[in-house]
Amino acid sequence: MFYLLLLIMALPAYALGGVNGAIIASMCIYRKDIRKYGSGNPGLTNFYRVFGKSGAALVVAIDAVKTLAPVLFGGWLLYKFFGGEATLFGRQFSGLFVMLGHCFPAIYNFSGGRGVMAAGTILWIIDWRVALLSWGVFAAVVLTTRFVSLGAMIGVLAYPISVLLLGLGGVREFIVALLSALLLIARHGDNIKRLVRGAEPKFSFSRK
Repeated sequence: MFYLLLLIMALPAYALGGVNGAIIASMCIYRKDIRKYGSGNPGLTNFYRVFGKSGAALVVAIDAVKTLAPVLFGGWLLYKFFGGEATLFGRQFSGLFVMLGHCFPAIYNFSGGRGVMAAGTILWIIDWRVALLSWGVFAAVVLTTRFVSLGAMIGVLAYPISVLLLGLGGVREFIVALLSALLLIARHGDNIKRLVRGAEPKFSFSRK
């Protein structure tokens, strides 16, 4: 029964994760495909760099809703069958598959975003302390270095670390948190190479 429930959670989480706010907003508002502009990444940062803040709220809204729905459903489903102690794992597990869908969406030939917005939204549902720590680290790194990619990678590491330090769940909860963090970091492989070469573009609040 447990593994069947995980499958029931994983499939819609992956499918909804593939819904990309940046692609939808760029096509609906500007009649342009964000994947053909800037870095080609269908994410919020590239959308902002290319189109500016107009439409960015729609990107955030779409990516937040597509994440919230399956994550809350996953927590509720395990809660109904196994009680309150399973809620956290249900949310985490569904969140991981939302990230997989966002990063490797079948509807877009398995080429998606980096998973930053999805991960950032998931953390608020997991635990507000985890979210505050991760977002705080992210903001501090970005404000200091102006590298969004670096802030995202360092910030997401606070997820498994804080799950461990705060005693949220057990081994399986820590493993899912670690896998989620490693997935996001792995999706930033090109950014890591550019950071090493000193070629990574810095974020600016004014669009060029």
